[in-house]
Amino acid sequence: MTEFADNVRQAAVAMRALFPATPMQRNAHLSAKYDADIWLKREDLSPVRSYKLRGAFNAMSKRIAENPDQQLFVCASAGNHAQGVAFVCNRLDRKGVIFMPVTTPQQKIDKTKVFGGEHIEVRLVGDYFDDCLRAAQEFCAAEGGQFLPPFDDPDVIEGQATVTMEILDQMPRVPDRIILPVGGGGLSAGARAYLNALNADVHLNFVEPKGGASLTAALEAREPVTLNKVDTFVDGAAVARIGANTFSVLSDTAPQDVLLATEDGVCTTILEMLNIEGIVLEPAGALSIKVLDDLRDEIRGQTVVCVSSGGNFDFERLPEVKERAQRYLGLKKYFILRLPQRPGALKDFLGMLGPDDDIARFEYLKKSARNFGSVLIGIETKSASNFERLFGLMEEAGFVFNDITDDETLVNFVI
Repeated sequence: MTEFADNVRQAAVAMRALFPATPMQRNAHLSAKYDADIWLKREDLSPVRSYKLRGAFNAMSKRIAENPDQQLFVCASAGNHAQGVAFVCNRLDRKGVIFMPVTTPQQKIDKTKVFGGEHIEVRLVGDYFDDCLRAAQEFCAAEGGQFLPPFDDPDVIEGQATVTMEILDQMPRVPDRIILPVGGGGLSAGARAYLNALNADVHLNFVEPKGGASLTAALEAREPVTLNKVDTFVDGAAVARIGANTFSVLSDTAPQDVLLATEDGVCTTILEMLNIEGIVLEPAGALSIKVLDDLRDEIRGQTVVCVSSGGNFDFERLPEVKERAQRYLGLKKYFILRLPQRPGALKDFLGMLGPDDDIARFEYLKKSARNFGSVLIGIETKSASNFERLFGLMEEAGFVFNDITDDETLVNFVI
């Protein structure tokens, strides 16, 4: 066993004082759906509902071992890393100051305070994470605190590698494939480093949200690069720049082993796992399961582990998740109809709707000409093919309309 693998195992043993190993569960629904042996590594069932406390605990423990007098730890995070640091500060009896953007949902702020108790202080600074990070680092320099990075740190990577160690220990046999999400790369780098240390023959697939593909960009450039724009919907994995330490481990990854999942597509997986399995996943936690669709032919007959990395889902987001999932599946569309201003025109349109078509939105916008008016219409249906029929009837009747479902700017403005 290499030094890295030995350190990972020692870290896992130390973690048992805080929490037991997270469950490894075979999922019958996914196994039948993909004709494979699908298992879930349930990091969403850790004490803070994500794997992040592993890296936080390992890094903090090592800093304390190096300097027992170190009492102040600092981090910048709007989510799972903050909760992990808070939990560990509480258990290791250290003071933590956690910087979070002003725009952080109150639910996440409250949970962080619950995990940290009297040991932590939450400071809300800036509208964006970069402002928050800058303030945290300035505070560290001024107060002599120890900054805990969320992913780009060797000790954090080592801590996150305990996920992979537990997978191999808990599985009845060595899996053919492990699928896990990528944000800053701590979890992924830990998995790659641990498997390399054991020379284990396990195929790794990494999954990024399409709107935050920092590993893909780094592999193309052969070095970490900063994305110009990041879609923050998959907030647990939407990172503008992969870490330097993590990329040094992942730099030889084959591009075809990195998969992208659309934000709307992730919503379908969140709903599927909630409605069928009763499993609550945050968007990042659903990434590894979503790409089973893309790997269907490759994984048939294989033993596959999907890391469900987190379950910190705010149910206030559920209407948005359902909306995005319906649009992704083609079950809901929005269009602007140029409706003739004559008696019976609306009745003619309504008569074209089928028995499974339901009007979810109907809003008169304004008259675009004397004899016509513009109407925003949202239609839900049970089969995507119903829209082919409806649009065909509308065209035959001479109705002029514009499907805006995939126009991100318009949909964000009017929906």
